[in-house]
Amino acid sequence: MTAGSTLAQQYWALTKPRIVALIVFTAVIGMLLALRPDEAWPWLRLLAGSVGIWLAAASAAAINHLLDQRIDKVMVRTSERPLATGALRPRQVLVFALVLGVASMGILLAWVNAISAVLTFGGLIGYAVIYTGFLKRATPQNIVIGGLAGAVPPLLGWATVTGMQREWDWAHALLLVLIIFVWTPPHFWALAIFRRDDYSRALIPMLPVTHGVHYTRWQILLYTVLLVVVSVLPWVARMSGIFYLAGALVLGAVFLWYAWRLLDPPDDFFAMRTFRYSIVYLMALFAFLLVDHWLMPLLDPAPALEFAPQP
Repeated sequence: MTAGSTLAQQYWALTKPRIVALIVFTAVIGMLLALRPDEAWPWLRLLAGSVGIWLAAASAAAINHLLDQRIDKVMVRTSERPLATGALRPRQVLVFALVLGVASMGILLAWVNAISAVLTFGGLIGYAVIYTGFLKRATPQNIVIGGLAGAVPPLLGWATVTGMQREWDWAHALLLVLIIFVWTPPHFWALAIFRRDDYSRALIPMLPVTHGVHYTRWQILLYTVLLVVVSVLPWVARMSGIFYLAGALVLGAVFLWYAWRLLDPPDDFFAMRTFRYSIVYLMALFAFLLVDHWLMPLLDPAPALEFAPQP
């Protein structure tokens, strides 16, 4: 943030808008996949769920700023954050985070359902307290273990629509969670390679700092291979069709190319290009899922395959 930024802009920066936008995007995809093409859309729940999840994610982001203020001051990437520059005081950030969190829970309880509120609160605590407050500083596997908190948005979206009361809700939603969970390490470690000097100065035990860049590159490749396998599971489980499968394989092949090329990169910035592609990959993968779910049944009049076993 620049010195001339308004107070509103400083508070907006606390919410990490780009990260939260990706969280809400995957949650909305979860909502739309939970809806059957022939059922009416519960517009109030969809809107309230989206706002509630956004507020919870923004609250977690603000708490992340609060707990990471020492780290943010010494890292180039985060040195312009509101607490690092002194534009906001810790008490202001704490009050802001609490207001957002309480508003989130109120909206979800009043206009969505209790299971959505409970799961969203669990995700908030997982990221803001367990990951940021403990795991981030405790182990180089921080992003693997703590990645579960960042992987839950599709589950939150699914719970918004169904309340997790249908027979196969958990199985379907957790497949989406698994994809993001396995995607997180290669996504974040690519950034960590590029920013390894920052993490070293801040004494954060990210994998490139503790085990070296060469080891981290191989871990990225291994997790990317696993991601390609996991991304096929919705088709194996008959949750999606051939359109999604084709898209997942093409996207996965490109991700594998990035991961393989990263073993001997052409320049130091290639890790950042890999990081950026990983974001495109996740958004495109979920978009393929959505198109497969909503448009392909219109193109193919044959009954869609169901995940539930036939009697």
